[in-house]
Amino acid sequence: MTLKKSLAVTTAAALALSLAACSSDSSSDSSSSSSGSEGGDNYVLVNGTEPQNPLVPGNTNEVGGGRIVDSIFSGLVYYDVDGSPVNDVAESIELEGDKTYRITIKDGQTFTDGTPVTAESFVNAWNYNVANSTLSSYFFESILGYEEGVESMEGLQVVDDTTFTVELTQPESDFPLRLGYSAFFPLPESAFDDMDAFGENPIGNGPYKLQEWNHNQDATIVPNADYTGGRQAQNDGVKFIFYPTFDSAYADLLSDNLDVLDAIPDSAFSSFEDELSGRSINQPSAVFQSFTIPESLEHFSGEEGVLRRQAISLAVNRDEITQTIFEGTRTPATDFTSPVIDGHSDSLQGADVLTYDPERAQELWAQADEISPWSGEFSISYNADGGHQAWVDATANSIRNTLGIDAIGNPYPDFKSLRDDVTNRTINGAFRTGWQADYPSLGNFLGPLYGTGAGSNDGDYSNPDFDAKLAEAANAADVDASTPLYNEAQEILLQDLPAIPTWYSNAVGGYSTNVDNVEFQWNSQPAYYQITKN
Repeated sequence: MTLKKSLAVTTAAALALSLAACSSDSSSDSSSSSSGSEGGDNYVLVNGTEPQNPLVPGNTNEVGGGRIVDSIFSGLVYYDVDGSPVNDVAESIELEGDKTYRITIKDGQTFTDGTPVTAESFVNAWNYNVANSTLSSYFFESILGYEEGVESMEGLQVVDDTTFTVELTQPESDFPLRLGYSAFFPLPESAFDDMDAFGENPIGNGPYKLQEWNHNQDATIVPNADYTGGRQAQNDGVKFIFYPTFDSAYADLLSDNLDVLDAIPDSAFSSFEDELSGRSINQPSAVFQSFTIPESLEHFSGEEGVLRRQAISLAVNRDEITQTIFEGTRTPATDFTSPVIDGHSDSLQGADVLTYDPERAQELWAQADEISPWSGEFSISYNADGGHQAWVDATANSIRNTLGIDAIGNPYPDFKSLRDDVTNRTINGAFRTGWQADYPSLGNFLGPLYGTGAGSNDGDYSNPDFDAKLAEAANAADVDASTPLYNEAQEILLQDLPAIPTWYSNAVGGYSTNVDNVEFQWNSQPAYYQITKN
């Protein structure tokens, strides 16, 4: 997904895994999958994808890079398997007044180069993200003094080596929940000398450290002996193999040449649970899937655009696709978040636009034609290495058959090339998107993807009413009070449809006979640090 950024964050990350843009992706071929045992090392072999960017936490909002970044860095908190925040570098996070947090970090923490993790390590990293408009700079918008490109935010103040304060512009009900996302990770002083070079060989403070990154092939992380937090590595290391397709990864899994696969190819949906014989995973997760129609596309702005977006959504037979293509490993979407997040609703006003209704779809399309007659084709771009062809083709067929237009799938060879065109705004047509939660909050699925100017707002959607409702929800007294407000914000999205919700992804995967203690977390990613190799 493009991940993601997706909550813990694509990025999710996405997974998410984000999901920012988060993605379900791949790894390498079987010829490389056994190389993890060379030199006496006994790595856990898992699937991955080539990161889109150098491994700088604040500039990583997709799952390929997020898998690695989340393992080699530690933030103030991390999220346990169920999504609950647990203090990691933080000793305490205390609210003073209604919008200022006093954060104390544990003494004696170090980066892998031996330099100390201090309050400045966090403050400098957060300021860097904003000053350089990284992909995750949006996450700091609530801090006093935030402005795109500003060198430092006045809301961040270092008290001493282990203490700093964060003053927000308004109360934020879920701010403490966010602090396990990679945007909030610390950076060592050496990173600021050359951030691009740092991203190629990052120095972190997490349970692992990066040993090797062979671009477009694999990456290996090994335990960090100096890490003292709650995610102690239970293995000799993890090797992420960048497969060209999930089919080749699944074949390696069945032959015990791959240890953990966090996605199953559609060709095996009906058989994987039997073939893996007790070593399969199929459970709900915080992953939302969609396809985005950019505001800039001809015929998709203004009143005409709203009519066409609604018509396309009504033309997608989600029930049929999730059953025939995904064999019950997906659930048709009823909103823009995930059923595993507290506050999720399946009865929002306007949610009927997510049901298959060909007659209404045709009526709305005809109304749009009265404004401006349709011309051209409707394409949905996707990465061919992510197992997306079957559902994209089925979705395009559903749209074509219902609306009588030329609707097609447009494959990119890999996830990185798709995301590069999305990020650079050089993509033509619609494109697959998704969000793997960064942290367990409804707001994380909404602000980063649809807030004006947000880092993962790939379609450049902007609606002042939606932005105002987001701000109102964030200003609520607590998470429970914010829930109805976030759902009201979603009802605006259900009218505008900046993205077309399709379904929620289950965490679907499996593991080999060579490993034990495999758990998939709330955001669909394996808890790599827990896995033991036989």
